[in-house]
Amino acid sequence: MAKYKGTIGILTGGGDVPGLNPAIRAVTIRALGEGYRVVGLRRGWAGIVDMVPDENADNGINFQMLTEDDVNRTVRTGGTFLHSSRTRPSHLPHQAVPPHLKDRYKDDINDVTPSVLENLEYLGVDYLIPIGGDDTLSYAYTLHTEGVKVVAIPKTMDNDVPGTDYCIGFGTCVTRTIEMANALRSTAGSHERILVIEVFGRYAGFTALLPTMAGAADRCVIPESEFDIENLTELLVEDRLKNPSRYSVVLVSEGAKMSGDVVFESEGTDQYGHRKLGGIGDQVAARIAELSPRFNNGSAVNVTSQSLGYMVRSGVPDSLDSVAPMAFGNLALDLVLQGDTGRLVGVRNGVYDSVPLDVVHGPHKVVDVEKYYNTERLRPSYETFGGNPLFMS
Repeated sequence: MAKYKGTIGILTGGGDVPGLNPAIRAVTIRALGEGYRVVGLRRGWAGIVDMVPDENADNGINFQMLTEDDVNRTVRTGGTFLHSSRTRPSHLPHQAVPPHLKDRYKDDINDVTPSVLENLEYLGVDYLIPIGGDDTLSYAYTLHTEGVKVVAIPKTMDNDVPGTDYCIGFGTCVTRTIEMANALRSTAGSHERILVIEVFGRYAGFTALLPTMAGAADRCVIPESEFDIENLTELLVEDRLKNPSRYSVVLVSEGAKMSGDVVFESEGTDQYGHRKLGGIGDQVAARIAELSPRFNNGSAVNVTSQSLGYMVRSGVPDSLDSVAPMAFGNLALDLVLQGDTGRLVGVRNGVYDSVPLDVVHGPHKVVDVEKYYNTERLRPSYETFGGNPLFMS
């Protein structure tokens, strides 16, 4: 048995994606084999915020010690068995402050980082491995600046975390989008309709661009380039007329901008200030139906709108999101063993690598419109694939 070297804490924050459990498993099995104890912090940053540092307290919903049996049972399942949240400890509303801290933090918005640091020390966490997107990782960087030894793993379906070509969840999202778009073709073709499919993508359009490049749609509109709805309608009517089955398909990123507007599902925001996106697909569909007679000899075209939503983030990971998380977890342990912290693991220029964690405070990674998107034809564009990154990112 390896000599005890310390304790590693691991958590998953933000939205769930397939591939999180394989990453947790990789970290845990490698760490246990190297002589570390592994504690799973439950519900993202919420677990370490809500924890009561008292051996007599019931912290079962806040953390658990991980074993090989725990992680082996979950590796082929989607989501995260450690659960997740969008808690932001540096900007915690007073109503979210746990009861035992109400007297300590009394402002409308509170920075409870001192309590987080105390709880990490109580658990004896020597290294922290957070898995998340830019919001989760931005707070991880805050802890790094406070002296916590952090090695981070990128996760997001949108693939927009800077510093890495690939984020856990992206492969499955693209795979599912292609599968579902192709499945929906039967309905679109049967009724000779234009099919509008809304997909994830707040800032970056990779989840619309790549499936369209793979042939899942005729056109796509992405957050990086404002689109003209009349142009989109004309193109889709033209695509429909050319198709022997008389239908056409467009993928619409949830953050796409029509007439300069982003469509929100509600007015509320999460603790990171993000309003819930949604509804652009329905608006696009309604406008296409309204404008279609103009480009179809005066006859209206029926339009169907479908949001893929959580279907692309549910269920088991695809092959890429089974292998890449395993590699990311082991890469994180490599850095721990080297004592090289304040890093973000990932893929750069096609190989596994790591970068300084402060990269998460840089601009979002987005589609290079000039290189990869035709703003007039509203579809992927490329002159050559030689020398391009695998995911155009």
